Amino acid sequence: MTDTYTPPKVWTWQQPNGGQFSSTNRPIAGPTHEKDLPVGKHPFQLYSQGTPNGVKVTVMLEELLAAGHAAEYDAWLIRIGDGDQFGSGFVAANPNSKIPALMDHTGDSPVRVFESGAILLHLAEMFDAFHSRDARPEMLSWLFWQMGSAPYLGGGFGHFYAYAPEKWRYPIERYAMEAKRQLDVLDRHLAENDWMAGGIYTIADIAIWPWYGQLALGRLYNAGEFLDVASYRNVSEWAERIDARPAVKRGRMVNRTSGEPREQLHERHDASDFETRTQDKLAVE
Repeated sequence: MTDTYTPPKVWTWQQPNGGQFSSTNRPIAGPTHEKDLPVGKHPFQLYSQGTPNGVKVTVMLEELLAAGHAAEYDAWLIRIGDGDQFGSGFVAANPNSKIPALMDHTGDSPVRVFESGAILLHLAEMFDAFHSRDARPEMLSWLFWQMGSAPYLGGGFGHFYAYAPEKWRYPIERYAMEAKRQLDVLDRHLAENDWMAGGIYTIADIAIWPWYGQLALGRLYNAGEFLDVASYRNVSEWAERIDARPAVKRGRMVNRTSGEPREQLHERHDASDFETRTQDKLAVE
């Protein structure tokens, strides 16, 4: 950083502010346009994109289905780069205009659930699955750890390392230090525990893996070498075990818009869609 910034007495929004995804941010809430959300046939309607926060919920739903629970869902793609999250229907589902948002149609009237951690907890309690009664305080502690920590990894390190219009040493080093500290927190815990809540795979693992597990697997920000993720051996082993789960493989595909076309299922309305509706299949129709 070569220029010193002197903050004005009153900040005003200057567009564009530069950098990838700059169009997704603005200093006000509320809708920018009228657009109803589609509604499918299943009890759960998910409106999301395959970012780490979105992956948490699609993995959870696929894990529930794999375990035999009646958690069928429609997953609708919300293209955050196009501003879909600012449509009136989405804002009604999530006034914070962030993915994911879930509409639960299992009762007499639809119930909205927003914030990925809240959605995971809602589903875990509804189906009495992927949570631990005995280790509930530990599970919730790690769930909320993730909700509080990941913004430093994504909005902090990821933004300045991968998406900011210029490479500035101070913020990259500041957030790299914090990302590595968080990896060390996880590595020390996983040295003595198979899973985040002890002996059982829970929503704490499902919440943390899309961020820190995929970072350990070299999938986030092309930063694996920079952060020396291989040195966090316990995190890497835990990440690989979760990555091998069939439901996790499916969950990573849903609402995904980048990477290999065969791994992108933009919308999911039936289990057969994984075989017939991925982007590589649609491209040859």
